[in-house]
Amino acid sequence: MAFIDYYEILGIHKNLNPNDKEAHKKFQQLNEANEVLSDPEKRKKYDQYGKDWEHAAQFENAKQQSGGSRRSYNSGGDAGNFDEDDFSSFFSSMFGDQAGGSRGRHTKFKGQDYNAELKLSLRDAYTTQQQTLTVNGKNVRITIPAGVENGQVIKLKGYGAPGVNGGPGGDLYITFNITNDAKMKRAENDLFMNTAIDLYTAVLGGETTIDSLSGKLKLKVNPGTQNGAQVRLKGKGFPVYKKEGQFGDLYVIFNVIIPVNLTEKQKELFNQLAALK
Repeated sequence: MAFIDYYEILGIHKNLNPNDKEAHKKFQQLNEANEVLSDPEKRKKYDQYGKDWEHAAQFENAKQQSGGSRRSYNSGGDAGNFDEDDFSSFFSSMFGDQAGGSRGRHTKFKGQDYNAELKLSLRDAYTTQQQTLTVNGKNVRITIPAGVENGQVIKLKGYGAPGVNGGPGGDLYITFNITNDAKMKRAENDLFMNTAIDLYTAVLGGETTIDSLSGKLKLKVNPGTQNGAQVRLKGKGFPVYKKEGQFGDLYVIFNVIIPVNLTEKQKELFNQLAALK
């Protein structure tokens, strides 16, 4: 086998000082070149992007996100809305002159958008309140107006990821998940609830007290009220979102309770009533 002069191949002298900084840098470059060019995937990126081949994934990711989709703040975000000209500008800002000149270094880009979900009970959504969210380690205090709806999305401008090259921050989109109360259902701004009344009140009439979201309310029961009958309480429903003083209606559905375990005297009285039909 023919003798191979490694010093000649590497372009260095035999009297090279191993502690010399330039010599150390030379060896690092040679090792890096071998690592990149011997790996087909890395070599492909190097051939396409040159000295900035390690940043190629960032550009490709931005290109894939150009449709304007948003990611959850837990896992990242959106690279913004780009057209083809924006891609070259973005590439230049990331990779310098080789990718398109110095102009790209000064191009400003909006930061990524974040998505979050916030769960509230029906009673929570009934009143205006403040909540604190933790986004990427930062606490964000927000005011939630009364009447927010299930599935509603609000935008907090600038609470997403920081911008690139001094560009504006991304936005935070919060989707609300409103759960129904165990005793109450919501339909837009109206509320529906059931209340039990005994047979005697249903027959003779009287009053019953209900526990609404706005507090306890006394409700008149007309004589002869049938099971399943409902009454409407105007303005006692859910607040209308961002419309101060406006409310939907509350519908109360009566459930008549039939007495059980009657005494002999009670049975006798019911028999007397039945005879009068």
